[in-house]
Amino acid sequence: MRKAFETKFLEDFEIGDGIESFGVTITDAHLVAWAGLTYDHYPLHMDQEFAKDTIFEGRIVHGPFLFAISIGLAGINGFVGDAIIAWLGVENLRVPRPTRIGDTVKVRAQVKEKRESGDPKRGILVLHYEVVNQRDEVVLHYDNLLMYPSKKGAGS
Repeated sequence: MRKAFETKFLEDFEIGDGIESFGVTITDAHLVAWAGLTYDHYPLHMDQEFAKDTIFEGRIVHGPFLFAISIGLAGINGFVGDAIIAWLGVENLRVPRPTRIGDTVKVRAQVKEKRESGDPKRGILVLHYEVVNQRDEVVLHYDNLLMYPSKKGAGS
């Protein structure tokens, strides 16, 4: 029987390997739930009367919410496997355009780099993530750094 998440090592990934997730249509409920979870009730996200008089002419989605769901959407399909040792952080995080209630977003994650660490038992995998909307416009992108076990040190 196939496991939902296969154990993967650094060597199982090749530069350019990637995945495209299914889409999720952002609703008001997403923004309300995120604001409740994070206490981020900034009026640009929660108050239509306030937001309509801004350069966005209406409410927009929290950038950190897009980041959070991008991690989930890219991971739910098993692409990253079940062997991540540690999340090391993100680099180059940018939000080039707003996302609105009613937009449908999906994630493209692609192996950008892999390298050994100072310990032969593990290495670093860099995945480039792009969140795109229904018009295929990039609304968020970043490099996700993950520590993985290495087959080179598996027998040690």
